[in-house]
Amino acid sequence: MTVEEVLSSLVDRFNRHVERTPAMAEELDGVHRTIAIRLTDVGSYSVDLSEGRLRNLRSGAPPQADVTITTDEATFRGLLSKDIGPMKALVTRKLSIDGSLEDKLLLRRLL
Repeated sequence: MTVEEVLSSLVDRFNRHVERTPAMAEELDGVHRTIAIRLTDVGSYSVDLSEGRLRNLRSGAPPQADVTITTDEATFRGLLSKDIGPMKALVTRKLSIDGSLEDKLLLRRLL
């Protein structure tokens, strides 16, 4: 699968999860964020969190993001397959997450 296909699949999976989990939908009600995903060896992507759903997945970095995830494609895929954990990726500097503490905690909830 291409990175775009993987990201699209993640967006769909997240949205289905929110539909099945009323408590999560309630928690995300009123939350509006732009999330940037920067894969250093592939390119940048962004997605909006709005009305409890991830929407508008697009290639390219947004003018301004609330949260920016930076990693390489191999680490990104390793995180998805659970071959590497997020804490290990952060400690080894294979992953960085820039944003407010509140947004970082929100991102943790999204994943």
